[in-house]
Amino acid sequence: MSSEYNRKDHLYHKAKDEGYRSRAAYKLLEIQQSYKAIPQGAHVLDVGAWPGGWTQVALELVGPKGSVTGIDLQALDPLDDPRCKLIAGDARDLEEILGYPGPCFDSVISDMSPKLTGIKEADQAGTVGCAELALYVAQQLLKKDGSFIVKVFKGGEVEGFVKSARPMFNKLIRSELKSTRATSNEFYVIGLGFKR
Repeated sequence: MSSEYNRKDHLYHKAKDEGYRSRAAYKLLEIQQSYKAIPQGAHVLDVGAWPGGWTQVALELVGPKGSVTGIDLQALDPLDDPRCKLIAGDARDLEEILGYPGPCFDSVISDMSPKLTGIKEADQAGTVGCAELALYVAQQLLKKDGSFIVKVFKGGEVEGFVKSARPMFNKLIRSELKSTRATSNEFYVIGLGFKR
């Protein structure tokens, strides 16, 4: 079948060649090219960061004066960069882990996904749960006028999530990416201008 899932597609190989930890790196690059969601000098929080492809791209985007904090339940292999802090832990505990810093990030990003079961409804619900967690973290730690990027799957409860997130931002965009696999029904919700 021509639309069959191919884990090692051209972007997988390109990521390996260019030193990215996952092909998902190109999704964040595509979002940035279209929406300029992560400014130079930004402090970025990557929620559900493993294996670190988005963290790597975020470090490129923020430049020498920015920083990136990545958190995931699964420990990430270290990135040799003083601008990067990697935390193995639960994002629900992040405020406590960071010492209750208040709004301190310019961008909260998340390509987090649940362990996929192949059961459409369960996977849709799991992805919305991940997106809701990322939005919860953003509500605690994202600065006024900050940006938010999160992955969701079409169907199920996602429309309710988008509706609940919309009033929190000056602009909320739904974006399907060229770098998403043809077999995937994911899209990205991009919030610009967080109304703290």
